[in-house]
Amino acid sequence: MPNKNIHEEQIKKLGLAVIKIEAEAILNLAQYINDDFLHACNLMLQCKGRIVVIGMGKSGHIGNKIAATLASTGTPAFFVHPGEASHGDLGMITKSDVALTLSNSGETGEVLTILPILKRLGIPLISITGNPKSTLAIMSDAAINASTDKEACPLGLAPTSSTTAALVMGDALAIALLEARGFTEKDFALSHPGGSLGRRLLLHVNDIMHKGDDIPVVQETALVSAALLEMTEKKLGMTAVVNQHGDLTGIFTDGDLRRMLENSTDIHTTELKHVMTRGGSTIAPDKLAVEALQMMQDKQINAVLVTENNKLVGALNMHDMLKAGLS
Repeated sequence: MPNKNIHEEQIKKLGLAVIKIEAEAILNLAQYINDDFLHACNLMLQCKGRIVVIGMGKSGHIGNKIAATLASTGTPAFFVHPGEASHGDLGMITKSDVALTLSNSGETGEVLTILPILKRLGIPLISITGNPKSTLAIMSDAAINASTDKEACPLGLAPTSSTTAALVMGDALAIALLEARGFTEKDFALSHPGGSLGRRLLLHVNDIMHKGDDIPVVQETALVSAALLEMTEKKLGMTAVVNQHGDLTGIFTDGDLRRMLENSTDIHTTELKHVMTRGGSTIAPDKLAVEALQMMQDKQINAVLVTENNKLVGALNMHDMLKAGLS
């Protein structure tokens, strides 16, 4: 049954107390970025296989996240549950790997059970533990101290500060390795092609532009009425305008048409060269699509033409950006 004597202000105080305790636990970790941390990083940098992250219970959940962070930042890694490891999953670990084990107490039975096997394989053993004198720490080649003064749980039972500390230390390892490897935004995008960052860093103008017969284009000597037919057919809200040699000379947009109508200009007798926007905004096909989006936003336009050596090779509008997930 809920404690009806706890009021709203007390609930807020409890929440703030947890944040304060865990924040202090994180700050306390700074003293443990030491030679053991450096040795662990060097062992992981020298690893020719993968980083095998092992943890039981809440430490296992934290280990899963650390493995995912390592893998996405240039350090191949995967998580192995120690209970399953004793029943066949140890076969996933090779002599080229490095083990990263998590246990706040350093005495977790399921973890200690598989340590002799890891030692027999001869692979380096790194640990993140809250007890630097534990069996796990003593057996490790590099024991990273992630101890905390107390859990945020008022009962002192639920893993809270300790799991937060382990997670932060895992992030510290991953980012230190990222920097040491010279891992770049492009590298990150290659492992996140489905995410928004991946799309922004991997998608080029050439990937999404309209090409060939799908490009709206008319001669500058054509009548405005002909341009309107081209715009209606190609549905990009504009058309490119070229000279007799096929060189791009401008663009005719919905905005140009509105200005014509405001001036009562006859669309059936007026040539495009008299009413088009000369030059217009262009971009090269090898540029990132996000650069085209930025151009549209900066210039407050809805379309750009794609050129190479002043020759028209493509066209795209804001709708293409939206379809590509770049908005």
